[in-house]
Amino acid sequence: MKIAILGTGFIVREGALPALREVPGVEIPAIFARPHSRAVAEALAAQYAIGKVYTDYEALLADSEVEFVYVGLTNSVHYEYAKKALLAGKHVIMEKPFASRAAEVRELATLAIERHLYVFEAVTLLHMPNFAAMRKLLPELGRIRAVTANYSQYSSRYDRYLKGEVLPVFDPEYSGGALYDINIYNLNFIIGLFGAPKAASYAANIGFNGIDTSGTLLLKYPDFTAIALGAKDSDSPCFITVQGEKGYLRVLGAPNELAAFEVCLRGSRTTTRYELNRYPHRMVHEFQEFAEIYEAKDYERMEAGLHVSVAVLETAERARLAAGIAFGCDREIAGNT
Repeated sequence: MKIAILGTGFIVREGALPALREVPGVEIPAIFARPHSRAVAEALAAQYAIGKVYTDYEALLADSEVEFVYVGLTNSVHYEYAKKALLAGKHVIMEKPFASRAAEVRELATLAIERHLYVFEAVTLLHMPNFAAMRKLLPELGRIRAVTANYSQYSSRYDRYLKGEVLPVFDPEYSGGALYDINIYNLNFIIGLFGAPKAASYAANIGFNGIDTSGTLLLKYPDFTAIALGAKDSDSPCFITVQGEKGYLRVLGAPNELAAFEVCLRGSRTTTRYELNRYPHRMVHEFQEFAEIYEAKDYERMEAGLHVSVAVLETAERARLAAGIAFGCDREIAGNT
């Protein structure tokens, strides 16, 4: 599995590159950066023994040594770079969120399936042993009656935002905001376990430029309601609880780490704690799973992941638009109609 890295930002430097180093059988033949970031890319190439540095994306896509591209770029360009890769016959690993609009996710999924290419979304929690264990244990809770999720983390960029400096994570032109950056993990957790909700709404705290700095999703299912709070403007202990008629499950800590969870069944005096993840770095499991699926040619498993990606973006987009949060891509679409 030969993966070219697109981008030089935090998720690449502290996430993908250190994690990929721990996955056997994965090679990184190239890294891509925009011209102004070439020096950073060259430093990363030297650190991780990456043979080629590209600032021309078309040239990278023409490189026969590259099988996959990992899209670690700004949210707003995920679709553009992934589509070019698929049209060039390359497989794609997409950093979350998959894209800005649900139609983009559906188009990319269709394109991949038509060409029998692999497309994975790198949402850490969905690929962790702890999450797989939760799926198996869920029936023991009985009929689910409530889900509550809180992922709140004061952003290191929020102080600058308050002073009027808008970085991509708080910029609607770059498909930023709390829903797509942090609450998307809660949404993946809930939809990964229960499928798409029947209805969704979003009550958001909107900043001076129209972006959500925090907000609460309300997701309606036939038997229960799920509440998902995500904040980049304030801190709180992070947790998820799944309450059933026969017991509850509680995630201890942030959902992107999913480091531990506990289960308590009604009538029991004991709570069972689970810590099944095998690696300290939260991104290793996902890359390991992608490599296993690719090696086994398990296309159905890949398609199952795409169904979750589509459901998550459809839900997020519907809730975002209902809350009046417009991205740059929304205005572009409106202008072309």
